[in-house]
Amino acid sequence: MNTRKMVFMTMFVAIAVAGSAFVSFPAGIARAYPIQHAVNVIVAIVMGPGAAVTVAFVTGLLRVLTGTGSLLAFPGGMIGAFFAGILYQRFNRNWSAGVGEVIGTGLIAPLFAVPYAKILMGTTVTAFFFLPPFLVSTVSGTIIGLLLAPRLLKLKLFKDLH
Repeated sequence: MNTRKMVFMTMFVAIAVAGSAFVSFPAGIARAYPIQHAVNVIVAIVMGPGAAVTVAFVTGLLRVLTGTGSLLAFPGGMIGAFFAGILYQRFNRNWSAGVGEVIGTGLIAPLFAVPYAKILMGTTVTAFFFLPPFLVSTVSGTIIGLLLAPRLLKLKLFKDLH
């Protein structure tokens, strides 16, 4: 990994952490933080699945440590980032990263969140408890990411990373 890539990953972590402090809205029983999902889509497109998962993990860790996120930021962010990166690699289309983010965070992460929440948070709920807020958050963030990614890729700054 080169220094340039690490600087960009750090920049995206900062955007996701700061964005979560300023951009959120109620989504049923929880709050939606769409900036994390937008960053997942953008990083998956620009740098690939490994960088996307790393950015999601560090973002989740910083949000938990600063009190701006819950432990659910880990399965939601990392699974969505992984699927966004893998599907983008497979199909090489921006929309595929968006589909991966929605499938990973909106449909698969709630399944992982149930035992995770039971063990680490002491809750006993089903996947349907997490499904609506995860879906609302990821769909809104994916739309933002898909709108921003093509514009960022036009910048000379990001062409070398792609």
